[in-house]
Amino acid sequence: MTNTPTSSDDQLLDRYRATLPYIDSWAAYKTWQLRVPGVQVAIGHRDEVLFSTAYGSADVEKGVRLGTGHLFRIASHSKTFTATALAQLVEAGKLRFDDPVGQYIPQLAAAGSPIADATVRELAEQSAGVIRDGLDSDHWQLAQPFPDEEKLLDLVLDHGTKTPVGSKFNYSNLGYSLLGLVVAAASGQSYRDYVKAEIIDKLGLANTGPDFDKSRPAEEWVRGYSGLHAARTRKPIDHVDTHAMSSATGFYSTAEDLVHYFSAHLPGDDRLLTDHSKWLLQHEAWKGSDKESSGGYGIGFGNEKVDGTRVVGHSGGFPGHITQSLFEPESGVVVSVLTNCAAGPASVIGRGILSLLFAAADESAPGTPLSQMPADVDPATVTGRFAGNWGVADIAVVGDRLLQIDPGSPTPLELPVRLEITDADTVRATAGSRFGAIDEDIRYLRDTSGAITSVRNGGGMSMTPWDVPGDEDPLISAGVA
Repeated sequence: MTNTPTSSDDQLLDRYRATLPYIDSWAAYKTWQLRVPGVQVAIGHRDEVLFSTAYGSADVEKGVRLGTGHLFRIASHSKTFTATALAQLVEAGKLRFDDPVGQYIPQLAAAGSPIADATVRELAEQSAGVIRDGLDSDHWQLAQPFPDEEKLLDLVLDHGTKTPVGSKFNYSNLGYSLLGLVVAAASGQSYRDYVKAEIIDKLGLANTGPDFDKSRPAEEWVRGYSGLHAARTRKPIDHVDTHAMSSATGFYSTAEDLVHYFSAHLPGDDRLLTDHSKWLLQHEAWKGSDKESSGGYGIGFGNEKVDGTRVVGHSGGFPGHITQSLFEPESGVVVSVLTNCAAGPASVIGRGILSLLFAAADESAPGTPLSQMPADVDPATVTGRFAGNWGVADIAVVGDRLLQIDPGSPTPLELPVRLEITDADTVRATAGSRFGAIDEDIRYLRDTSGAITSVRNGGGMSMTPWDVPGDEDPLISAGVA
C-alpha cells in the first residue's frame, strides 16, 4: 500500500501550492545568479509530484534547453539503492546485516584483510575502516577508467584500511563498491540486474538505471561541465561507465524519478521495504564530523537538519554533475535537485526549497496571515521581483504569509521581512531585522493598466520590476564563454 493523504495533508498541500510560484522564481534566479548550466527540480508529497521543471541548458554548445526528462548522473544516490537492496535481501532471509563481509567476498578473507571480518552493517554504515577512494583514484578525474571488480579488490587490498573496524565513521566509495559484490553474492544475480528488477522496475522508474546506458539516445543525456573554481569558463565532461563502482556512484536518473523513488522510503509505503527496515536505514548511526550539530549517516542514507527539521536523503558528486535529494518522513515532502556542473548548487537550492516549504507549513509563523489582510486586495498584485543599485528584493507569498526576501542570500529565509497589506498600493514591514526599515511602508507606483512600474521600499529608495533576462546568451549565463 501507499500513503493516502488525510485532511491535514490537504491543508498542507494548499500551503505548499501557494508557495510553488515563488519557489519557481527563486530557483530560476539562483540558476542565473550562480551561472549554472542547467538545474532540474522536482517536489513531491507522498509520491504525488507537485512541481517539476528545468532551468538552463542540457547542452550549452548545441543550444539544447534542459527538460524534465533529461538524464543526470546521480552518483552517491546510488548508495541508497544499494542499502535498499541489502535490506530487501535481509527481509528475504538471504543475508544478515551481522554477517561478516568475507562470507560474501572470500577474496578479502583469503588475503587476510580485516575488512573480511567487518559486518555487512559496519560496511554499510561506513564504519568498516575502508579507505575512501584508494591510493590512486584519478578515475574521478577521468584520467583512467573506473575500476572493474579485479581492480576494485586491488585498491581495497593495497593499504585499503585506515582505522579499526567499527571504531569511526569514514565515508568510503570503495566500501559501497564492495557492497555491490555482497548484493550479487547474496542474490545470485549481478548487482545491476538485481536493483533493476527489485527496485527500479518495481517502482516503474523509466528514467533510472544503475550505470551509464549507451543504448539510450545521446540526446537524452545532459552534458556535464567543469567548475569555475580554477578557471573563468567551464569545459564539457563526457559520461563514463563506473564498472564495479555502480553500487557506490554509477546511477543515473531524473528529479521526477527520484521523487517517486524516495517517496517509497516514507513511512507507510511498503512497495520496497517494511517500515522497520526503512527505520534501520534512515536511523542515524554516526555523526559526519566531530561537531554535534553536523549531519549524520545511517545505512546508505544521510541525516541533516533544515531550519531545525530532520531530513533524510543523499547527495551525489560525479564528474560534471552535483545532485541532492532530501525528504522529511513526517510530512512526506520530497525534494530533488540535479545540476550539470562541478560544484553545482544542488544542496543550496534543495535546502532553500525545503526551507520555503517548511515556512509555508508553519501555521504559527510570525506575521499576519493573508486571511486577515484586506479582502479586496489580491496578494498577487503586490508580489514581484524588484532591483536597484543596492540589490534585488522579492515580495512573495510563502504559505499564507507575505514576505520580502533577498534572493541573493545563501538561504531564502536567512533574514525575511514580514509584510502586511495596507491597501492596494501599500504594504508595511511589520517584523524582521530592525537594522532594516521595519514599521515603514513599501509604496507601489503603477501604470494605467495597473502594472507595477516601481516601488519605493521601506527606507525611501526606489526599485523597479526586474527578472532573469530571457535573451541572455546561454554561453555567458552558463559560464561556458
